[in-house]
Amino acid sequence: MPHVIPAHLIEIAALALCANTKIDELHVPIDKTIIIVLIGIMMTHTSAALSLAALGHDTRLTIFRLLVRAGNDGLNIGDIGTHLGMAASTLAYHIKTLVDAGLVTQERQGRQIVNRVDFDVMHQTVSFLTSECCTGVALTQENAA
Repeated sequence: MPHVIPAHLIEIAALALCANTKIDELHVPIDKTIIIVLIGIMMTHTSAALSLAALGHDTRLTIFRLLVRAGNDGLNIGDIGTHLGMAASTLAYHIKTLVDAGLVTQERQGRQIVNRVDFDVMHQTVSFLTSECCTGVALTQENAA
């Protein structure tokens, strides 16, 4: 039997997704994990494809995984370059692609720019990929090859 999701949770998730609001900025007294799952389900194929395309390059995937390990502290380009042994110009190009896909955010701190994973978007992408896991597939006559 499918779960019934209360309408107010769907509205909150839709608001967060449409307004590009981070989960922590919602200031609602509910389990934010539920909202992350709902947003993941609501994520469009286009935004998921953009995220996955950005991660579909070895260098960008390596940068992203390093930033995931860094957590909310993030890393500047110099630190990323030191960890990965890559030139800053190469990193800047790939980080821009991750930023454009919404997977990474940048924050200026003095003279440095700190790069962080947008964990909400990461969770949305993973939720999008797994939201229909193991639900079964029934071929109909029109779907059959």
